[in-house]
Amino acid sequence: MSKTSSLKKTLFKVQNVLFFSKNSYKYFENHLNIDIDIKKLKLYLIPKEIPLIIQHWIRILKIKLGWIHDFDQIIIKYVMFFCFFLKCKTKKAINIFIFDIFRSSSKLLKTLHGHTKRVNSIDYSIFDGRQLLCSGSDDNTVRVWDVENNKQTFNTHSNSVNCVKFSSYHYNNHCRNVICSSSEDKTIRFWDIKCNQQLQIFNEHTSYVYGIQFSPFSGGRYLCSGSYDKTIRLWDIETYESLYVFNGHEDGVACVDISPLRSNNKDDNNNKMNNIGGNGYTICSGSWDKSIRIWDIETPKELIVIKGHQGTVRCVKYGSNELLNTLLSGSYDKSVRLWDIRSGQQIQVFNGHKYTVYTVEYSPFVIDNEKIGCSSNVICSGSYDNTVCFWDVRSNKNQLHVIKGNEKEDYGIICFKFVLLKKKRNNKQKTNGNCCVNLYYGSDKGPIRVYG
Repeated sequence: MSKTSSLKKTLFKVQNVLFFSKNSYKYFENHLNIDIDIKKLKLYLIPKEIPLIIQHWIRILKIKLGWIHDFDQIIIKYVMFFCFFLKCKTKKAINIFIFDIFRSSSKLLKTLHGHTKRVNSIDYSIFDGRQLLCSGSDDNTVRVWDVENNKQTFNTHSNSVNCVKFSSYHYNNHCRNVICSSSEDKTIRFWDIKCNQQLQIFNEHTSYVYGIQFSPFSGGRYLCSGSYDKTIRLWDIETYESLYVFNGHEDGVACVDISPLRSNNKDDNNNKMNNIGGNGYTICSGSWDKSIRIWDIETPKELIVIKGHQGTVRCVKYGSNELLNTLLSGSYDKSVRLWDIRSGQQIQVFNGHKYTVYTVEYSPFVIDNEKIGCSSNVICSGSYDNTVCFWDVRSNKNQLHVIKGNEKEDYGIICFKFVLLKKKRNNKQKTNGNCCVNLYYGSDKGPIRVYG
């Protein structure tokens, strides 16, 4: 077959993909049980942009015709439109972003100034249509930032603030805009940021309180906390009661997380209390005793002890979707590790950081078009070495990408958050649900940086 006929055949196939030929969209109809309005979908595909898409396919098929500069933004629109389309049809949140595009086009967008010491934690939420960021710092303050105009308000603890979280439970059940914060003053506090007042305080921990996490079940009614007093507590934020205390760590607890979904464990659950709606969910915790422990949220019983880190486990994070049975951790030993939570065995170790790894996350990115699915295959870590590193979960080779903080003004990256932002349009423009990913990170000296 000649190169010309081969090229024509390739172009024909690509055009069929772009226009969702019968085989393409019938697959989605049959396997996802949705109806695709092919006429409306074709209308969205702008003919003048199709050649650019085709050129990209030619490029990845190793036909050297050069690089199209405008392709990046166009492919984002096509991928995000189709994901938005599936979300509407299946009523499932599918947020997929191409990592190569972020890597090639991301840059420092802005810096949020306000904190005067280390930023330990940041979180993001939307209340009353406003996109908000909250942060907690060693300067004893909890700050709230309006993402659009950078305006900020703050409240104070009497010591360092280690973790902050927006409470969806208060918003959905009591119409209140609430932030929860944990501190080295041994307390957990709830702040109504609209009224600028403290709502409640939990003070049953006997030492510094570090990580906190709301439950993914019961609308976020339950809060998990880890403390340097070696315990983990589960709280009911509706009744303001401490429900359970989890004992087992031999040193302080630095971080906690709650599994995002029920487990598929079909073992006998007769010993479950079943009084909070958390049957099948687990808590994981990392400690200064160098271990990771997994707990049954209902009994509360220690299920497994994971050992392997050679230093304090500073951060832990459950996986979801295809990575549901995995757990990420970062440590004072400078490593990032991926674990199988069913066996407690290490899957991968990622070495490359020069100092403590303070934060880890499953990013919203996929590496290439062929691997697009509902779960990410790129993980991310932030370190006191002043870098944010991106890694391929399938490989423990070198980093995919490194973002370096400002050497003089940052000094180390302590926390970060991937934020899915909707692009604002004026009244004359139509919105199609387009959005983008920004990376917010908190630094050791106080500035919060935004990359996107």
